[in-house]
Amino acid sequence: MIRACLFDLDGTVLDTIKSIAYYGNLALKEFGVEPIETVKYNYFAGNGAKMLIKRMLEYRSCYSEELFNKVYPFYIQSYDANPTYLTEPFEGIYELLTTLDSMGVSSAIISNKPDFAARSVCEEKFDEELFKLVRGQVDGVKIKPDTQGVLLVMKELGVNPDEVLYIGDTDVDMKTGKNLGAYTIGVLWGFRDKEELITNGADELVAYPMEIAHIIERKNKK
Repeated sequence: MIRACLFDLDGTVLDTIKSIAYYGNLALKEFGVEPIETVKYNYFAGNGAKMLIKRMLEYRSCYSEELFNKVYPFYIQSYDANPTYLTEPFEGIYELLTTLDSMGVSSAIISNKPDFAARSVCEEKFDEELFKLVRGQVDGVKIKPDTQGVLLVMKELGVNPDEVLYIGDTDVDMKTGKNLGAYTIGVLWGFRDKEELITNGADELVAYPMEIAHIIERKNKK
């Protein structure tokens, strides 16, 4: 019986790539580094803000610890000041979340995005009752694909791996779901392509959000 859906945030629930690219390029410009085209950020994002900045600087062949220690805090400060800028839910997500709520299925967010930004953007873009929990990256908790943070969320929800769908758009998410031992769904509207999701263990792919509700109905009939 599926009792909860555990969602990634960026590229799964929210279309954030323009926002990530905007604040990334703002930080680069601040320290004299040439901006990077938005599409490249699809592959920079996914492993947390520190890895995002590292990949940006490596792409511009200018990575150093000194520069990183300037760019990273500037990026975090800028993003946290207005995390909803250029960000909107993907089409069909709100309908899915309200449907899951009516089905008695809990929804939660587990993101590698810094916790303040993850919580802030969800509070701004969604009704409070649609997510039982929203968790981003916090000090002392390993980020995905490690399952430490996911297991903490599941403990609060009172669910086991065989009672959840794990849903995301990147290899990090597919690996997280597999590490957890949960049924893992790759979404095709996010940052990465079909091949990456399949290669990294997606049990099923969906092209539209409401397909997730149909999967739950199918699995709960068994």
